Amino acid sequence: MEPPTDPAVRLTAFGNQLIQVHLWLREQLEVLRDELESAPEGGRQRDLSLHCLAFCAAVSRHHGGEDAVAFPDLAERSPELRPVLEELGRDHRLVAEVLRRLEELLGGGLDPERARDARTELDSLAALLETHFTYEERRLARALNSLRRPHWEASPPGFLLTSPAQIPR
Repeated sequence: MEPPTDPAVRLTAFGNQLIQVHLWLREQLEVLRDELESAPEGGRQRDLSLHCLAFCAAVSRHHGGEDAVAFPDLAERSPELRPVLEELGRDHRLVAEVLRRLEELLGGGLDPERARDARTELDSLAALLETHFTYEERRLARALNSLRRPHWEASPPGFLLTSPAQIPR
């Protein structure tokens, strides 16, 4: 699908793109959870580890881009959003810690105890991300849609990218 060429249409899409990225990340998390459930029986530990690494990298890229690009821009243009942005930044740090533990668990052999711990971490991550994404979409989509950033159109920042090819299946 080609991006809209009409600048007026394109300039209102950043918040909508954010929502699309969140939907994609939710889908990838569900795939990862399904793979974890079948990994011990199916012997697909390597695929699971690769998918975990790719998913963790995608979430980290998304949050890193928000922290480095979108949030400072929004804080400057909409100071009333600063408390929201600070709260979302705290969420990013919590998510990063869960991702680190998950990568550690899935990077080694997946014995029954590690599989149980990984499921617990994935459940925590799913709950945290769902709350985070919903809050962020509700509070920031409109503000992002109002931004005028031609350089984002030419080269979208990391927080607006999805790349299904990066997630092994």
